[in-house]
Amino acid sequence: MTASTAQAQRFREFKMPDVGEGLTEAEILKWYVQPGDTVTDGQVVCEVETAKAAVELPIPYDGVVHELNFGEGVTVDVGTVIISVDTDPGAGPAAAPAAQPAPQEAAASPEEEAEPQGRQAVLVGYGAAPSSTKRRARKPQAGVPAQPEPARAALQAELNGRAAAAPAAAPVAPVANGTGAGQAGRPLAKPPVRKLAKDLGIDLAAVAPTGPGGLITREDVHAAAAPAVASVAAPAEPAGQVSAAPESVPAEHGVVDAAARERRVPVKGVRKATAQAMVASAFTAPHVTEFITVDVTRTMKLVQELKQDPDMAGLRVNPLLLVAKAFLVAIKRHPEVNAAWDEARQEIVYKDYVNLGIAAATPRGLIVPNIKDAGVKTLPQLAAELGDLVATARDGKTSPAAMTGGTVTITNVGVFGVDTGTPILNPGESAILAFGAVKLQPWVHKGKVKARQVTTLALSFDHRLIDGELGSKLLADVAALLERPKRLITWG
Repeated sequence: MTASTAQAQRFREFKMPDVGEGLTEAEILKWYVQPGDTVTDGQVVCEVETAKAAVELPIPYDGVVHELNFGEGVTVDVGTVIISVDTDPGAGPAAAPAAQPAPQEAAASPEEEAEPQGRQAVLVGYGAAPSSTKRRARKPQAGVPAQPEPARAALQAELNGRAAAAPAAAPVAPVANGTGAGQAGRPLAKPPVRKLAKDLGIDLAAVAPTGPGGLITREDVHAAAAPAVASVAAPAEPAGQVSAAPESVPAEHGVVDAAARERRVPVKGVRKATAQAMVASAFTAPHVTEFITVDVTRTMKLVQELKQDPDMAGLRVNPLLLVAKAFLVAIKRHPEVNAAWDEARQEIVYKDYVNLGIAAATPRGLIVPNIKDAGVKTLPQLAAELGDLVATARDGKTSPAAMTGGTVTITNVGVFGVDTGTPILNPGESAILAFGAVKLQPWVHKGKVKARQVTTLALSFDHRLIDGELGSKLLADVAALLERPKRLITWG
């Protein structure tokens, strides 16, 4: 066995797994270990957030943490090495890569040689693979200065998330284009900074670097996005030119910078996934929304009675539970609404099961986990699963599997005091029901105007699958069940 092979077997690399169906990236929320910590097979080492949920990742090796490749808050592509473990710490210290005076790239592992789009060189922040023992020298191009060793070491230390004070960088000769540039004129920046620039629509080639060795920092990107606020970080203008006045808002006693009162937040995680899904749904499925206002006084009385029922003890009973049950019973009466459109095969897929999605507002954004086979569950079972679903969603622990495979959804906008809305379909689903606020209103009841508890329901559906008659019948049945909840027994 060669020394390089033994080294590779000793230091095991753990890559960001595909923690969901087709997810391509995840953000590292928190590390539970640091270099030098002992870990065991199955131990949770970090928490990551995908576009759907927060997930804890266990390490599949025994050993000592050798290196954390990314810090907290960094978004990492699936398949990228995030941590390496020394599985034989008693064998002595690892051999460090040989330093070279000229700009270099990390030596590629066999997998990286086969996949040129994988892990990149030190200049984009990934560093040398732990299994490599030397680096391949590359000749600097004309007009591009070599990066000093102290500056490169400072960059590597920062990328490893150790927040160590780096040696002072030697003066760097200015680059011809006035911006931070790596080899072949590529701007020098870490992966999180590149992603920030992409999110803000900033061209890194036009950003003036202020970091060590010509490194572009997050502050430089923000300065380029809001030059009126961070004029210090802006490139110096050629002599003889006059700077344009920054955009401002007149004030009574002076001028207020408009950009100083704005905040820019990169779109990522749940918010990014929701935005993409809603745009795709709105411009793919032809939406139709219908409304109905209904007297739910009897339903509200039944909610209070169920709270005292021994069979519902310990369960969360609320109006949403009975709305969900009414929706499921109405779908049972009109099963053809429970379908999906297969665009690729030009087929309608009718489903003999109902996975009921419940839109839940969480600190990470709106998510829609679903209750599997909700149509066959009893009321106590439905109440138990509804309670677990909401609690798990608020804690940010909903599994990716719980947010796939939904067929229809309920969104409870009434909890925010809203009468109703025009909800957008969850992609791949046929219908979504909006449940509005229940309010005491004047209502004609038995020929007299009385104060009754009234709500408005809105049903959006895919007009490719559900025509106006079928959608109207479904919504009318839900309203009828909530007006006289005893029908849940006779119709169910």
